[in-house]
Amino acid sequence: MQFVCDIERSLSGQPWRWRGRGADARAGDFRPDDLLTQLMLARGCPREALDAHLSPSITGFLPDPAIFKDMTRAAERIADAVERQEKLVVFGDYDVDGATSAALLIRFLGQLGLSASAYIPDRLMEGYGPSGEALVRLGAEGADLVVTVDCGAMAYDALAEAKAAGVEVIVVDHHKCAAELPAALALVNPNRLDECDEAASHGHLAAVGVAFLLAVEIRRILSQRGFFANRAKPPLLDLLDLVALGTVADVAQLKGLNRAFVAQGLKVMAARRNTGLNALIDASRLNRAPICSDLGFALGPRINAGGRVGKSDLGVRLLTTEDPDEAREIAHTLDLLNEERRAIESAVQEGAEAQLPGQHNRSVALLSGEGWHPGVIGIVAGRIKEKTGKPAIVIAIDDKGVGKGSGRSVSGVDLGAAIIAAREHGLLVAGGGHAMAAGLTVDADKVEALAEFLDDRLAAAVARAGDERAMLIDALLSPRGLNPDFVGAVERGGPYGMGWPAPRVVAGPVRIVKCDVVGNGHVRAIVSGDDGGRFKAMAFRAADSVLGQTLLHGGPGTKYWLAGRAKIDDWGARPAAELHLEDAAIAA
Repeated sequence: MQFVCDIERSLSGQPWRWRGRGADARAGDFRPDDLLTQLMLARGCPREALDAHLSPSITGFLPDPAIFKDMTRAAERIADAVERQEKLVVFGDYDVDGATSAALLIRFLGQLGLSASAYIPDRLMEGYGPSGEALVRLGAEGADLVVTVDCGAMAYDALAEAKAAGVEVIVVDHHKCAAELPAALALVNPNRLDECDEAASHGHLAAVGVAFLLAVEIRRILSQRGFFANRAKPPLLDLLDLVALGTVADVAQLKGLNRAFVAQGLKVMAARRNTGLNALIDASRLNRAPICSDLGFALGPRINAGGRVGKSDLGVRLLTTEDPDEAREIAHTLDLLNEERRAIESAVQEGAEAQLPGQHNRSVALLSGEGWHPGVIGIVAGRIKEKTGKPAIVIAIDDKGVGKGSGRSVSGVDLGAAIIAAREHGLLVAGGGHAMAAGLTVDADKVEALAEFLDDRLAAAVARAGDERAMLIDALLSPRGLNPDFVGAVERGGPYGMGWPAPRVVAGPVRIVKCDVVGNGHVRAIVSGDDGGRFKAMAFRAADSVLGQTLLHGGPGTKYWLAGRAKIDDWGARPAAELHLEDAAIAA
């Protein structure tokens, strides 16, 4: 396969290759399409579906919700609750996907005239997912129906206990399932092993996407029953801002229906109809309509901070309130908690990275520590994964010798399935997840056995992923070609995210005019090319890396190829293009 700019080994040690069909384009076996078409095709978009993917609409991608097992049964039971004015509790996870899923159902049911309440477990005191104690207590307090969102697919004991106590529970989830299903009234999950192929093709949905489909089915059933004869149907599309936020924050793949959810949800968010989201945007100091990356890096972390280091229900309360004063107060609290979360995260990451030298022979970096805050281990696992290029699991062990772990994987390695297998082998108290992320509970004395099990199970997949690892490039630019017009053109192919990566470009050759360290270890470089082009390049958290050190201390006159994502820098008087660096190579 042809190397981009003949780079077989970059500063990060990777070859540079053309993404998807880009390699064929250089070989002359590709139509002379424009850049945007090439970007879409390289991301797996069929040529006949280009228009649909360039302007993704809900109607163009929405399946019939009834294709999912238990969907109609769940919707009919909830419709009964609406008509009977029963007491319904939405039991959500404490992350963004859980908060948005719960908020979506509560807001939707409120539009139908049913005042549902939320129950979000405390991360430290109760852990992940529904417990039998909590479900039975909700029933004793008068709940006629409990709907779990973003959790419950593996809650065998809890749901069995609830059933024995006469508590009806519907599970709405997206995490991987085992062959045996828990004792729920209905379990709606595209990742059920017994799902039909069409339903299973939507396994990339976040829980909030599944919750939206449930709302569609509830509305249809109520319509068939004549419920809307004298009242307006609730406008479901107004809830897409919540769907977009949960989808991006949960790092769900932005393909198919998810692309439509996010593209249309951003439009709804720009209208700022949701009082809580409006306050959160202000607290995040965004002075423009949010873009896709803002959902993952500005809004999502603040909602997550409530579940990680604060009160677990703050996110749902924010997203369901209609009181502007309450919204501003909660958003301000979440902003402060997010700053606290960053400090805690930094301490845990330092401790985890100190253990990395002993991880070289492992296929999965499994790091554990006593006293680590369990609210940040998922973030740290993600950082370790990026640093090592292999799956990472970070485990916080409490004073009772019980560890709460969170893992992040690399493309091609199904971590969720491995965690479920470890649970079935008796190594875990609890565990589950999906291909790219997983959570677990483990006794401290079984951590080493877990590490050995994961190494044995995943070594081959991790090795294959490493062999296939390469920096994938979409376009080669001269320095003058990196300009706002180019950035605007490629942004039309968005929204970009997991499964639909933002275009990565190579610009050069360039010389470094100035290079320094700014902020928290970020490397900033001003570069220029022989064609007179000049732009700023930023390498975030790279000051101590090979990339950062080479740029900071490279010889005078050295020419580089720079690889990264082209962005708009709108801080100056006029917008300018800049490059967010991911890699570099010496230009011959």
